[in-house]
Amino acid sequence: VRGRRRVPQGAVRALVLDVAPAAAYVQAALAAPAAGIHMECRMPESPLPQLTLAETRRYGRHLVLPEVGLEGQRRLKSASALIIGAGGLGSPIALYLAAAGVGRLGLVDFDVVDETNLQRQIAHGTASIGQPKLNSMVARLTDLNPHVVLEPHALMLERSNALRLLADYDVILDGTDNFATRYLVNDACVLLGKPNCYGSILRFEGQASVFDARLGPCYRCLFPVPPAAGVVPSCAEAGVLGVLPGVIGAIQANEALKLMLGVGEPLIGRLLLYDALEMTFRQLTLRKDPNCPVCGLEPRIRELEDYAFICGTADSAKEAALKHANLNVKELVALRAADAGVQLLDVREPQEWAIGRIEGAMHIPMGVLPVRANELDPTRTLIVYCHHGGRSAQVQQILQQQGFADVRNLTGGIDAWSREIDPTVPRY
Repeated sequence: VRGRRRVPQGAVRALVLDVAPAAAYVQAALAAPAAGIHMECRMPESPLPQLTLAETRRYGRHLVLPEVGLEGQRRLKSASALIIGAGGLGSPIALYLAAAGVGRLGLVDFDVVDETNLQRQIAHGTASIGQPKLNSMVARLTDLNPHVVLEPHALMLERSNALRLLADYDVILDGTDNFATRYLVNDACVLLGKPNCYGSILRFEGQASVFDARLGPCYRCLFPVPPAAGVVPSCAEAGVLGVLPGVIGAIQANEALKLMLGVGEPLIGRLLLYDALEMTFRQLTLRKDPNCPVCGLEPRIRELEDYAFICGTADSAKEAALKHANLNVKELVALRAADAGVQLLDVREPQEWAIGRIEGAMHIPMGVLPVRANELDPTRTLIVYCHHGGRSAQVQQILQQQGFADVRNLTGGIDAWSREIDPTVPRY
């Protein structure tokens, strides 16, 4: 299966964000237009299966496309793809690949459907709330196209299982939302020689590319090391426009289909940036980094690493030392009932404060805290909370550095308060 494009040589440096300008994590990785070199994207050949009469009828709009035709549809039927994540990006990816007739789809996820998912995760419905996402997605895809073989993998992708799992599929599609898994997927694809259809979303912006180290750069060529823990907010913290994963996920699915069909120009060596507010697409040309730690001339990464530790998602010694300064929502109730003179600080954004709050809290958004810290009483016990606990943990450290002696972080944030203490406070 082949796809052809020309990849420019040369190099100039520019800033590229991983998720959005607000993410504040950049890395130089552009190439200037120059004389191109021809490269070919090839996936393993195998005998092409025949289409049944029912499949021929179903895929009729594909069959009349000269770029697809009967042979192309048979190629799709013989192909396989692994979709990592059954959420915002995974939903449109899986729906479109199943509808297109990709013969075998692997699905990786271990989460359950939550009501807050339904604003963007279109493979799931209200009736699926509380069910494993894989169960919900398999039911939806089976109804959409019963001719496709579905292989659910109810597990967390880790260094112990990634190589074995990814090795069994032609194309990998990264629908994850955390850096640890993103680097894991990239490194596994490089070691296995697999194309990685990448997508990322945040707020109103998204990006997509195809990383294939055999032919161009990998994700680490663009971002050699992950950002510090907490620097890039999650979609739960920063929000995401509901249609955005549909746009980016459809692009990822489109790139996978092109690779399987061997048509068009894949996004290898290019990063596509989408701004939903401005309704603009920008394209950046990426270069392969000869010093890349996993796909460079002298790679030092020859086996999968401990990505939770590298990306700061595992407990570090510093984080462990701070655990005694945290408390959960039940402990907060007990502390306030004892009239301990605590001061409750909400560091969420104004639009979040408007949705709901914990009664008695003082509101100072995290972004303006440095100029309003003088409004807080450094002699009192200060309890800081946000949506889930990530931003408040950062504020906790900032205030401690400014001399506040007793600052505690509310683990789980206002979301935990809504679930466990006061269900009248809206969840979002």
